Amino acid sequence: MKRAEINTENRMFNSLISSIKRWHRKSDADKPGRDRPGRKPSDRKSQGHQPSPPKTTRVVIPRNDHAISRRDISRAALTVMKRLQEAGFEAYIVGGGVRDLLLGGHPKDFDVATDATPEQAKQLFRGARIVGRRFRILHARIGREVIEVTTFRGHHSDGEEHEAQQSEHGMLLRDNVYGDLESDAVRRDFTVNALYYTTNGFEIHDYTGGMGDIQQRLIRMIGDPETRYKEDPVRMLRAVRFAAKLDFDIERETAAPLHQLAPLLRNIAPARLFDEVLKLLMSGHGVRTFELMRQYGLWQHLFPANAAHLDDPHALELTRLALRNTDQRIRNDQRVTPAFLYAALLWPAVNAEQQFLIEKGIPPVPALAQAAQKVVSGQLTHTAIPKRFSLPMREIWDMQSRLSRRGGERAFRTMELPKFRAAYDFLLLREDCGEIPKGLGQWWTEFQQVDEEQRRQMVRELPRQGTKGKGRGRRNRGGRRRGPRTD
Repeated sequence: MKRAEINTENRMFNSLISSIKRWHRKSDADKPGRDRPGRKPSDRKSQGHQPSPPKTTRVVIPRNDHAISRRDISRAALTVMKRLQEAGFEAYIVGGGVRDLLLGGHPKDFDVATDATPEQAKQLFRGARIVGRRFRILHARIGREVIEVTTFRGHHSDGEEHEAQQSEHGMLLRDNVYGDLESDAVRRDFTVNALYYTTNGFEIHDYTGGMGDIQQRLIRMIGDPETRYKEDPVRMLRAVRFAAKLDFDIERETAAPLHQLAPLLRNIAPARLFDEVLKLLMSGHGVRTFELMRQYGLWQHLFPANAAHLDDPHALELTRLALRNTDQRIRNDQRVTPAFLYAALLWPAVNAEQQFLIEKGIPPVPALAQAAQKVVSGQLTHTAIPKRFSLPMREIWDMQSRLSRRGGERAFRTMELPKFRAAYDFLLLREDCGEIPKGLGQWWTEFQQVDEEQRRQMVRELPRQGTKGKGRGRRNRGGRRRGPRTD
């Protein structure tokens, strides 16, 4: 038997054993006067008993009382639901897809929740893959779309060690505990993301008051906010992201622990935080997200190098301009890249470090290289920066000095470089924020717009650069003597 098949059978066996144990625990708990052996009811809190799940009341919103139509849901998601239902399983559209449809949006992604385990669901879809470690989910491919299929989650306190595990800080390291629709609803993060749409009757099921919070435009955590943030500190970033994206307010109790718990973000893997940064700052709402993250004390734990220089009005304005530029390009369906945004966010620290090194006597070019290495290395301990973005980012920085050297053929060669346009846009931002005087950016703007002859005329009209007299000649670097030696 193949190793993969053995592992699958072991997981299914462990899941079966855990389900039986939970059923026995539930049966014992339902009997009057019964408690866990050897423990009095009053001792539960002192023994580290997990807090009780939030109380829920199911509300079913019929088709006539909501605006969601099947025509607005992707065919791939409907196909996944239909196939699961035909196999005897429950299936619901859940999360942001339902939320955004209720708000009149057009979601790009739809997630499906079901009572089928990942192994059971995988048998229904050719080419499906089970992914994830902390919580295993299924990616079902239907045509060109990939639909994320999640099994109803249970309360992690009911799981066995191989299913649920927490760190010393309360963060969930493993959470493959399965449950029913009600337990899944209270295990989700925010009430507005815990709405379930079914094609059986075309109803919406609401267990946590999400419909009311959508009407009040509130982001509210399900359960105790402090406990939920400790389980997964990324939820703090999600709260801010949803508030910025939907133009909602963060409910008072949900916002209260953010300042205190923000340092927990340091426990998250830098690679995961890089993915979160893309969602935060490159979804068309970067400026508002930035302001909210500063308001709630989160920004300095993602970009400490940038945060350390925001007292400088030029650095603050450069950050805002870069985010505003990114938001505008996304609205215009133009291309955006993390390389440009990271270049802007880290530049104030790089520029300050370069000036410090120059004052110590290091020439500008090696000073820039050393400053970039120091700042980028520090940033990598907080958020990863893949090389496909970090290398172009450094090119943008390196070209800032090249843009000022335009004599002879230099301007023509510079304009042919692959990162010229990004470096030029970055130069304009530096001028707009007041870091450097205006003028150079306008010269390059005109240089790109005129023909070849006019470009050469612009170069000829530039002030002559360099030293005067014999200093302009080639330096004598030693080597073979070219004339007779005279004594």
